[in-house]
Amino acid sequence: MRIDILTLFPEMFTPVLGTSIPKRAAEKGLVGYHLTNLRDFATDQHKSVDDKPFGGGPGMVMMCQTVFDAVEAVEAQEPERRATRIVLSPQGKVLDQRTVEELATKDRLLFLAGHYEGFDERIIEGLKPMELSIGDYVLSGGELAALVVIDAVVRTLPGALGAETGAADESFADGLLEYPQYTRPREFRGMSVPDVLLSGNHRLIAEWRMQQRRQRTQERRPDLWQAWLAKQPPEEPKKQKSKRRAKLPSSDAQQLGASDDQQTTPDR
Repeated sequence: MRIDILTLFPEMFTPVLGTSIPKRAAEKGLVGYHLTNLRDFATDQHKSVDDKPFGGGPGMVMMCQTVFDAVEAVEAQEPERRATRIVLSPQGKVLDQRTVEELATKDRLLFLAGHYEGFDERIIEGLKPMELSIGDYVLSGGELAALVVIDAVVRTLPGALGAETGAADESFADGLLEYPQYTRPREFRGMSVPDVLLSGNHRLIAEWRMQQRRQRTQERRPDLWQAWLAKQPPEEPKKQKSKRRAKLPSSDAQQLGASDDQQTTPDR
């Protein structure tokens, strides 16, 4: 996967992308990061990338020409790889695990990280990017939000994590929160590791973990719990056992019939 990041502050990305899982994924050849400074595409001697908004108001708005030129120049570097354009915006769709997994299937992602009062609306209209938000709050710019999305996507790439099922067992992978984790020591300040995790019985451990995932989701995220329940197939009704009289040998059946006759014959 190729990830392009267009920003006014490329220095914010280098430390994060050069650390931990994003770094290891790049070293494995799973992803390549390409940083572009939007100011490099400014057309005046002051390297201006923004201007005052029409109609008045506070702040500065990022101008069309700079952004369009930057996007077109970056995409032309590998035109055969179609980029999925992404703008980080509080007005966008709120990021969730399903969107992360969808983005992880793309060959190329291009992030536009705005700043100040945001983008001229014609940038959205003309470039038609996917608008993403990481929550209902406002940041100083789109850089931190872009890093959140990138980290979530990269760790989902096959081979990015050490364990093959590492990402599959985590929170939101199937709609449930993750089970609690423990490591040494077994006892710490009166708190113990659950006995089942020390049993060595993989079936019981798997059942305990699933029970914990369901319980945690129900208690901590009732919205996720209801969504998960809605996706579960309906349970088949249990079949009631029919009460059938056991078939008796012919001799026993005759005796039983005679006994019934005796019980039902009135006294004379």
